[in-house]
Amino acid sequence: MDMDSASSVVLQALTQATSQDTAVLKPAEEQLRQWETQPGFYSVLLNIFNNHMLDVNVRWLAVLYFKNGIDRYWRRVAPHALSEEEKTSLRAGLITNFNEPVNQIATQIAVLIAKVARLDCPRHWPELIPILLESVKGQESLQQHRALLTFYHVTKTLASKCLAPDRRLFQELASNIYSFACSLWSHHTDCFLQQIYARDEAAALSSLERTLLSLKVLRKLTVHGFQEPQQNMAVMVSFKSSYYNEWLLLSLPLFFPLQLLDFLEHHPCAFIPLIQRSLEFAVSYVFTPVGEGVTFERFIVQCMNLIKIILKNDAYKPNKNIEDSKPESLEAHKIKTAFFTHSTLTEIGRRLVSHYLLLTEEELAMWEEDPESFGNGNLPCTEVLFLDIFHTYSQTLTPVLLEMVQNLQGPTNVEDSVQLLMKDAVYNAVGLAAYELFDNVDFDQWFKNQLLGELQVSHHRYKLIRRRVIWLIGQWISVKFKSDLRPLLYEVILSLMQDPDLVVRIETATTLKLNILERNTIFRTEQFLPYLESIFGLLFQLLQQVTECDTKMQVLHVISCVVERVNIQIRPYVGCLVQYLPLLWKQSEEHNMLRCAILTTLIHLVQGLGAESKNLYPFLLPVIQLSTDVSQPPHVYLLEDGLELCWMVICLKLNGPVQLQQLNKCLCPPLTPFLPSENMRTCFQIVNAYLYLSATEFLQNYAESLCRCFCSLLKDITNEGRVQVLKVGLTVFLTYYAFVLQRYPVVMATYLGIIGRVLLQNSSFFSSFLTQMASECSQEMEQLLGSLIEMWVDRMDNITQPERRKLSSLALLSLLPSDNGVIQDKFCGIINITVEALHDVMTEDPETGTYKDCMLMSHLEEPKLSDDEEPPTEQDKRKKLLALEDPVHAVSLQQVVYEKLKAQQSLMGDQSFGPLMETVDTELVRQLQDFLQVF
Repeated sequence: MDMDSASSVVLQALTQATSQDTAVLKPAEEQLRQWETQPGFYSVLLNIFNNHMLDVNVRWLAVLYFKNGIDRYWRRVAPHALSEEEKTSLRAGLITNFNEPVNQIATQIAVLIAKVARLDCPRHWPELIPILLESVKGQESLQQHRALLTFYHVTKTLASKCLAPDRRLFQELASNIYSFACSLWSHHTDCFLQQIYARDEAAALSSLERTLLSLKVLRKLTVHGFQEPQQNMAVMVSFKSSYYNEWLLLSLPLFFPLQLLDFLEHHPCAFIPLIQRSLEFAVSYVFTPVGEGVTFERFIVQCMNLIKIILKNDAYKPNKNIEDSKPESLEAHKIKTAFFTHSTLTEIGRRLVSHYLLLTEEELAMWEEDPESFGNGNLPCTEVLFLDIFHTYSQTLTPVLLEMVQNLQGPTNVEDSVQLLMKDAVYNAVGLAAYELFDNVDFDQWFKNQLLGELQVSHHRYKLIRRRVIWLIGQWISVKFKSDLRPLLYEVILSLMQDPDLVVRIETATTLKLNILERNTIFRTEQFLPYLESIFGLLFQLLQQVTECDTKMQVLHVISCVVERVNIQIRPYVGCLVQYLPLLWKQSEEHNMLRCAILTTLIHLVQGLGAESKNLYPFLLPVIQLSTDVSQPPHVYLLEDGLELCWMVICLKLNGPVQLQQLNKCLCPPLTPFLPSENMRTCFQIVNAYLYLSATEFLQNYAESLCRCFCSLLKDITNEGRVQVLKVGLTVFLTYYAFVLQRYPVVMATYLGIIGRVLLQNSSFFSSFLTQMASECSQEMEQLLGSLIEMWVDRMDNITQPERRKLSSLALLSLLPSDNGVIQDKFCGIINITVEALHDVMTEDPETGTYKDCMLMSHLEEPKLSDDEEPPTEQDKRKKLLALEDPVHAVSLQQVVYEKLKAQQSLMGDQSFGPLMETVDTELVRQLQDFLQVF
């Protein structure tokens, strides 16, 4: 098929793919999907979206298919990758002209070219940047804009590459074109300012677009193109000159703070010369009358973020020991200290509270129209800045805030909306700064003398203050609030849970949760119990009333905390909740996070109800089954809580064959698929609970699959995990050790040490273990024992620590005396490693020429300390006492060897023992005699 005919059929398919009729749309999409891997397809797409005479929607779709194809088929290693010849042709076609008339398509083409540049520039596409620079210099307006748009997206994409070689290439590019980018920015800026002066609005808007694009290019080059931009004069001059231009700051009020934030994040030291100007700029426009009528919300947010990051930046904080501080940190700290004077901080603090912490008209409207959404908002940027600046300069700002509180003492006129909003803002500030105000506010007295009175004002306009005061109490509960005042607080909560306003009730529930979560020394259950029935009933009513998923979760968390704290004392009051939860579970089918909250509530309910929770089984078992079914998508959210609920149900399960069978059917099958996971500990608890409940039935059905799972687990899990496996099945654990000894010599020393201690200190268990192993491996026990001893002797060189070598020798010597033919056959090997161990642990006394075991320890030994050595700590002494119980340090290997050989000689008689000793190498026998000459 030639190019013309191919273009015709592809164009027809693209046209059909823009149809609203699915009968036409779907076949066209399928046809295009099949063509994606055909040679020449992307050349056809290029011709189509470059043809300005075609329908815009068709051209748009052609660009999208081309762009998606780059991700899938442009890399050389990709399946069905484009040929190098076609890619060369496509790259040339993409930059032949920059005259796209449609803005949206022009942007997509620019992004498309940037994607190719990310993969091919500069190695396979060296002409891209020169062509872009040349096109940007052009005089034709549309071509210049499109080239500049493409230049920005290419620069942005190349700047985002993270590998070191790519970073170096971008830095080389930046150094080569930075001067041009600066001149480009300067040119478009001058044009823009001239057109502003001339009041040529249309031309100014066009120039403003180019100014922004060139500034964005300059931003990427400045931030990502230099490792230390402060050492490059051109960079700093350009940055400062643009930043000190007041006209530009006012003309581009949103972009400049973003540029500063980006530069500050990546180059805090290079930003130091700009700290003063940045703070002056941000503070003047946000916290003084200069910004009135000029600023807008996004600009204010960016300026606040700029102030916050300068305040919190670690690079600007000197060390506690000033002499150890970097000069840059001292300089930055000096600038900040000089700027944040008492008067400046006072003005910032007052304006933050009195202007930016005030509830807005939009927020008040949301309170009325959608109270649940109003209560679920995030912490605003203003509050974050207030916290940071108050924490940094609390000594200066505390008197300012306390003065504002003092001016608002007493009830506020409900008709004075300005004062109501101001009191709300001031109380908000006191709550945010609770930890900083600990020593300056007697909250208990304030609560009794002022805040209680505020809560008793029932006028509907005073709901702002009722809601804020109960929130304020919640903030101070963990800071300073006497336990003796809790009953008074519960009276307040009981009253506000019946408030006509939903926001007030939701905030009250949250404060109740914060109170319940306090330590037992502060929250006393006995104080809360008289109010339990009433408050729990009101919480249940609130749960039924709210409709938003987030709010239901919030209330459920409060209920869960209550149930968890009062435990079994909740039993008389949960009937309605137990009946409601199945309905809520059904209604929350599309809300997995709400179901997580329901599971948490069920866990605490089951714990509180104990054996009485059996009435919940018809609901609980399907819930657990869905939560732990790894084939169902919801398990990603529900698995952890579902397993915990499963464990609790089994722990509380009463014996009963019918119910037990139902429980096993529901709970057992899901266990093994997710044992190798972060939920492993809970799974082990479930297995143990099943064993306690019905070991015979459980093991008959699941022992084999669990053993396979455990064996698989032991290859990958941590030491802590292996301990958990050991607790569940010691036999499986030891079986695995016997297996890995043959395959992993690196860890063999540790495993042999374990087997050595079992053999040395519990020989009867070792015999039982060998018997079981022999049965499972279809071998004779003697054959298995011989293989173990032979492997032990062969791998002795892998054991490098003298303590473990001595332990191995003691362990194998414990097999003597023996008339077992296998042990006697391996007698030579046992003596061999014994002599090696003797060489490791025996030291010769130069005066007597005799040997003694250097690893023996006694209570009488005291280390000789030099003048500069520390005496042993109590921990060192405890370690020594523990080591005294270890056979390695308590038993003389020399004496054990002598006694074991004498016992073997007595058992066999001289005539049989002599030939046994002849199996040992004569040199080893001589060395052994040297060690035993004292006996």
